[in-house]
Amino acid sequence: MTAKPHPLPQTEGAPWPLWRLGLLLYPFVAMAVWLNLFMLGLMATWMGWPNLSPIAALFAALAVALPVDYLAALWLRRLLDRANAP
Repeated sequence: MTAKPHPLPQTEGAPWPLWRLGLLLYPFVAMAVWLNLFMLGLMATWMGWPNLSPIAALFAALAVALPVDYLAALWLRRLLDRANAP
Protein backbone atom coordinates (compact mmCIF):
# COMPACT_ATOMS: atom_id res chain seq x y z
CA MET A 1 0.00 0.00 0.00
CA THR A 2 1.24 3.41 -0.85
CA ALA A 3 0.17 6.46 1.06
CA LYS A 4 -1.68 9.07 -0.93
CA PRO A 5 -0.26 12.58 -0.66
CA HIS A 6 -2.45 15.03 1.19
CA PRO A 7 -3.74 17.89 -0.94
CA LEU A 8 -2.64 21.36 -0.03
CA PRO A 9 -5.22 23.26 2.00
CA GLN A 10 -7.20 25.62 -0.19
CA THR A 11 -8.70 28.86 1.00
CA GLU A 12 -11.63 29.44 -1.33
CA GLY A 13 -12.28 33.03 -2.23
CA ALA A 14 -9.24 34.36 -0.38
CA PRO A 15 -6.51 35.11 -2.93
CA TRP A 16 -3.32 36.76 -1.84
CA PRO A 17 -3.91 40.50 -1.61
CA LEU A 18 -1.75 42.74 -3.75
CA TRP A 19 -0.05 44.39 -0.76
CA ARG A 20 1.02 41.02 0.62
CA LEU A 21 2.46 39.95 -2.74
CA GLY A 22 4.30 43.26 -2.95
CA LEU A 23 5.68 42.86 0.55
CA LEU A 24 6.86 39.35 -0.28
CA LEU A 25 8.51 40.41 -3.54
CA TYR A 26 10.08 43.70 -2.38
CA PRO A 27 13.47 42.34 -1.21
CA PHE A 28 13.98 40.48 -4.47
CA VAL A 29 12.84 43.40 -6.61
CA ALA A 30 14.99 45.88 -4.68
CA MET A 31 18.11 43.75 -5.10
CA ALA A 32 17.43 43.26 -8.81
CA VAL A 33 16.95 47.01 -9.29
CA TRP A 34 20.08 47.70 -7.24
CA LEU A 35 22.19 45.38 -9.37
CA ASN A 36 20.81 46.81 -12.60
CA LEU A 37 21.42 50.40 -11.48
CA PHE A 38 24.96 49.60 -10.42
CA MET A 39 25.70 47.92 -13.75
CA LEU A 40 24.15 50.87 -15.57
CA GLY A 41 26.45 53.14 -13.57
CA LEU A 42 29.44 51.08 -14.66
CA MET A 43 28.38 51.25 -18.30
CA ALA A 44 27.87 55.00 -18.02
CA THR A 45 31.60 55.44 -17.35
CA TRP A 46 32.23 54.31 -20.91
CA MET A 47 30.40 57.42 -22.08
CA GLY A 48 32.43 59.67 -19.77
CA TRP A 49 29.77 60.04 -17.08
CA PRO A 50 30.73 59.77 -13.40
CA ASN A 51 30.68 56.38 -11.71
CA LEU A 52 27.69 55.35 -9.58
CA SER A 53 28.91 53.90 -6.29
CA PRO A 54 27.26 50.77 -4.88
CA ILE A 55 25.87 52.77 -1.93
CA ALA A 56 24.38 55.44 -4.20
CA ALA A 57 22.87 52.70 -6.38
CA LEU A 58 21.38 51.08 -3.27
CA PHE A 59 19.71 54.30 -2.11
CA ALA A 60 18.36 54.95 -5.60
CA ALA A 61 17.14 51.35 -5.84
CA LEU A 62 15.16 51.62 -2.59
CA ALA A 63 13.04 54.37 -4.15
CA VAL A 64 12.90 53.01 -7.71
CA ALA A 65 11.94 49.53 -6.49
CA LEU A 66 8.54 50.69 -5.16
CA PRO A 67 6.80 51.16 -8.53
CA VAL A 68 8.65 48.17 -9.98
CA ASP A 69 7.49 46.08 -7.03
CA TYR A 70 3.89 47.16 -7.61
CA LEU A 71 4.12 46.09 -11.25
CA ALA A 72 5.68 42.75 -10.27
CA ALA A 73 2.89 42.15 -7.73
CA LEU A 74 0.26 42.92 -10.38
CA TRP A 75 1.92 40.52 -12.79
CA LEU A 76 2.05 37.76 -10.16
CA ARG A 77 -1.57 38.43 -9.14
CA ARG A 78 -2.66 37.96 -12.78
CA LEU A 79 -0.68 34.74 -13.03
CA LEU A 80 -2.27 33.41 -9.83
CA ASP A 81 -5.74 34.39 -11.03
CA ARG A 82 -5.17 32.65 -14.35
CA ALA A 83 -3.88 29.52 -12.58
CA ASN A 84 -6.98 29.41 -10.33
CA ALA A 85 -9.45 30.02 -13.16
CA PRO A 86 -11.66 27.02 -13.95
